[in-house]
Amino acid sequence: MTVALMWEARAVAGRGAELLEWARARSAELAREPLRRELLRAPQDRVLVITWWAGGYGDELPELPEPDAGLVTRPVHRWRFESLGSDGTADGSGGTGDGSGGTSDGPGGTGNGFGGTSDGSGGSDGTLG
Repeated sequence: MTVALMWEARAVAGRGAELLEWARARSAELAREPLRRELLRAPQDRVLVITWWAGGYGDELPELPEPDAGLVTRPVHRWRFESLGSDGTADGSGGTGDGSGGTSDGPGGTGNGFGGTSDGSGGSDGTLG
């Protein structure tokens, strides 16, 4: 099974590049290397880090810490998802029957709750939600 951890923070106005570099450095210092790592940015100085891990939903996995309070406007948002595979099922047999229809390719596109574009920019107004 593959688990994706998502970490999203909003920088103090004008400090988005600094937050992005902070997140890049911290993600390179994780206790072990993820299967995949992706850093994304969005308007309003938002930064999103997604890491993919081999393991179960409840496994203990390395996570990014909280940045210094002076760098962000609010506490970090964190989400954990288990991959259902590229066809929306863990066993490859087709639909899940629960209407979730998710994808395992990170934010953007359809069926994953972000409803934006595949470049990670999020919703139609350019925000992550």
